[in-house]
Amino acid sequence: IEVKLNDRSRDNLSDFDNFPIINPANGAVIPLSNLVTITEEREYARILRIDSQRAVSVMADVVSERANPTQVIADTTQQFLPKLLAHYPGLRYTLEGEQKNVGTTGGSMITGFIMGLAGVFLLLSLQFRNYREPFIVLLTIPLALIGVIWGHFLMGYNLTMPSIIGFLSLAGIVVNDSILLVEFVKIHARSGITVHEAATRASRDRFRAVILTSVTTIAGIIPLLIEPSLQAQIIKPLVISIAFGMLSSTVLVLLVIPAAYAILEDFSFFDADIQHHD
Repeated sequence: IEVKLNDRSRDNLSDFDNFPIINPANGAVIPLSNLVTITEEREYARILRIDSQRAVSVMADVVSERANPTQVIADTTQQFLPKLLAHYPGLRYTLEGEQKNVGTTGGSMITGFIMGLAGVFLLLSLQFRNYREPFIVLLTIPLALIGVIWGHFLMGYNLTMPSIIGFLSLAGIVVNDSILLVEFVKIHARSGITVHEAATRASRDRFRAVILTSVTTIAGIIPLLIEPSLQAQIIKPLVISIAFGMLSSTVLVLLVIPAAYAILEDFSFFDADIQHHD
């Protein structure tokens, strides 16, 4: 038997025990509690169906001090869900919401990143008129990743989607210092010295300009890096990626670019006409 109260009585469940039942034989009024045993249980407020299949949505908030959403989802899919599926063989599940969007966003970012690298490589190839030196310029991108990882470790943050976005943004920023160095290497090489010596001189001559360019950029985002407000916590992983990525790439590029030129020269990848190539 299903009994429903009217809208005015639904908030007065305490009166449910005394709900009057009229005996049709003699007209006596009997409290409901004298006729039945009343127990309270929680039921579904509504039944959700997707494609005619009964579905349940499970949502939760993660305490960031104890774990992050990636860890919780990974543990759930590896530990809890296999046991649940073994107990209920007909059960199916899907990850929706932000977790579903992460895969879509990640795929589009990787595609855009590859297209950006291809564009930078083609432009540098036209500028330098060869396909070797653009690879030297692009070496700064993995150098920036070193700073991104250590920056998050030192600041106590996990690598998240904003962190990845910040690293991908560095691809078009950190190559500027390399372009300056490569151009000065070519200028020094045309003066008649070896490529190895030209790379060393270029690194020494452009040291101050490279350092000042990166320091001013990092100084501009330090206020966001130290901002304690809740709103800033959303973009702080992105700022950490940019700041520490630029810091590491700036320091390492002054050492790696000359070393890369020296290695390529040792393997005779540079023709003798580099000294006369304008």
